Amino acid sequence: MHKSVLIGLATAALALAACGGGGGGDGAGDVARGEALFKQSTIGTASAPGCSTCHTLDGSALVGPSQQGLVGRAEAAIASAEYAGTATTVEEYIKESITNPDVFLEEGFAAGVMYQNYGTELTEQEIADLVAFLATLK
Repeated sequence: MHKSVLIGLATAALALAACGGGGGGDGAGDVARGEALFKQSTIGTASAPGCSTCHTLDGSALVGPSQQGLVGRAEAAIASAEYAGTATTVEEYIKESITNPDVFLEEGFAAGVMYQNYGTELTEQEIADLVAFLATLK
C-alpha cells in the first residue's frame, strides 16, 4: 500500500476515535452523544421509535412521561418499598427503564406501551450514552 494511503487511513482512524465514532467506546457514557441519540427519530438496529417521539424534556407528556425531573423521580422510586432492591443508583434505574421498560412504571402510564427491545437493539455504548444524558435531567 502506498505511504500516503496508509497515512490517510491512520488519520481517518484517529479522527473517528477522537469523535467517539466507529461503534466502539470505552463503556463510559457520553452526555452529548446521549442527547443526540435521545433526539433521533429512530434508533437501534430495527429503527425503533427514538426517545423523543414519545418523551419530552419540557414537562409535557406525550405517549410516555416527560423526562424533565427524571433524576428526582428515580431517587424516589429507588427509596420506595415498592422497588426495593431493583436499582440502587439513578443510573441503574435509568438503564433498567430503557432495557426493561415495564419494571418502573410511572403513575398514569400502562405496561407494554414503551418499545420493549431497546436492550437488545441498542449497543451497550448507546445505552451508556443515553443513561449519561438522562442522568443530567434533574
